Amino acid sequence: MRKLLLLLIATSMVLPATGDAQTGRKAPAKRPTTAARPAARKAQPPNAKAQLARALQMAQNGQYAAAANNLFTLARKPELAAERPQIKYILGTMLMQLKLYQTAAFQFVDVIRSGNPKYSKPAIEKLSIVADGLGDDTILNYAISRVDLNAIPASQKDMVYFRLGEIQRRNKDYAKAIDMFSRVGANSSYFYQATYNRGLCELEANEVPQAITVFQNMIDARATAPVTDTNKVQAQLALARAYYQKKDWDAAIEAYSSVPRDTLAWHDAIFEQSWAMLRSARFRSAMSNFQTLHSAYYEDFYMPESLLLRAIVYLYICKYDEMEKVLNLFESTYGPIRSKIGNFIKSTNDNMYYYQELEKAKVIKTTDKSANLHLPYIVLRNIMDQGDVKRAMNYLARLNQEKTRVEGSPTFRASALGQYALKILANRSKNTKLAIGDMMKVHLLNMRTELHDLYEQSGFIRYEMINGRKESVKKKIAGKDLGEQIDDNVNRKFYIENGFQYYPFQGEFWLDEIGNYHYLGKQSCE
Repeated sequence: MRKLLLLLIATSMVLPATGDAQTGRKAPAKRPTTAARPAARKAQPPNAKAQLARALQMAQNGQYAAAANNLFTLARKPELAAERPQIKYILGTMLMQLKLYQTAAFQFVDVIRSGNPKYSKPAIEKLSIVADGLGDDTILNYAISRVDLNAIPASQKDMVYFRLGEIQRRNKDYAKAIDMFSRVGANSSYFYQATYNRGLCELEANEVPQAITVFQNMIDARATAPVTDTNKVQAQLALARAYYQKKDWDAAIEAYSSVPRDTLAWHDAIFEQSWAMLRSARFRSAMSNFQTLHSAYYEDFYMPESLLLRAIVYLYICKYDEMEKVLNLFESTYGPIRSKIGNFIKSTNDNMYYYQELEKAKVIKTTDKSANLHLPYIVLRNIMDQGDVKRAMNYLARLNQEKTRVEGSPTFRASALGQYALKILANRSKNTKLAIGDMMKVHLLNMRTELHDLYEQSGFIRYEMINGRKESVKKKIAGKDLGEQIDDNVNRKFYIENGFQYYPFQGEFWLDEIGNYHYLGKQSCE
């Protein structure tokens, strides 16, 4: 720097004489020079090292935005190449303080890729934290896969164990996943999620008794929590599914009955309980559930299988007229849906177009579900409830929140770092929307395949219905008429004393009611 200053002084002394010689004018006599005037000299900008020291001081003083802007500029200076991992790491930390997690993640990734022995390890830890907050599986997998379990800070161990367990579960390595989930401490905020996932791993590994123990312990641990407690409800539904997998139908039915009505899981519980009731030949109880499942309250739910299940129950109790009505309802409802799905898939291969259709379904008015949609609302709602789509949508929402934070400060937005952050967020948002569109495409293909298979099953059920009617006619001809199906003369007390649930009604079914139906009658098949 000193040599550069001397060179500038020397240059300034030569340039005026050169200019006069070129014009041919005689140079005016110089005034007697006096001693140099330090106050009149232009102050030189501080060197890069001094600027870095000043930025670090801002960071220590809590001036996060100012420090981040200065560090972002310094990270690009070639003379600070050796300090770049440190600068990027501190810049990422400042961005974390500003809650700009996606922008911070990019700084930590750069530090990790640099391989710097001093800053790579803490950068991995910080990246794990921001990725966990964002819920981005890509960044999370990148960070967690590089974590040294022996060097994890105690405050982060539970989170890392939980995320490692998720990765192992997705890879179908259930033994390692169970080990990771089991390491999460009981006082951790991840404990119940880890316990629940551990039970799911046990089920997927077909270790049903162990899974039942895990879910029952989880329910017991949440005994004092509210009825609608998410962890308790999830464990209750999982326990019922474990009993179903074990083929203990009675235990499964009882466990499903314990899922509270005031939760989103209740609808799934009612449907799955109906299967258990069918398997245990409790047809009257199954009919009660169908009145709920097919009420107007659930008209927006995609559940073609439930109609076929209802038809099968009617087949078992030889209610062929009702059976035909249900099969006709299935075909009239899901036939057009199947056609629209097929047409939509053929119309475009653009992932962004798929995402835009899903985005419209999010904001559409519930009173006008057909407006501007190329797919039925019932289909789009089902896709939005899928786990992978939900996670991606939540990640996209966090990106939008970060964008709002950047744009909320005009000064920061106008800075080089603010523009850089907005560019990152725009790219990540676009890529996430494309990924969601791809997920939607996969789900639509699966739904089309499912409906194709269900239509084949519907054909088989119709065949059984026709065959059953033929046998019924033969019995009538032979004088074996089955007579009345419902015994209206029996007192209500009789049903209660014999263990039946009874809810009287008159006239038509109350299709806008939920859960208050109890089928009463005699078995109509011999």
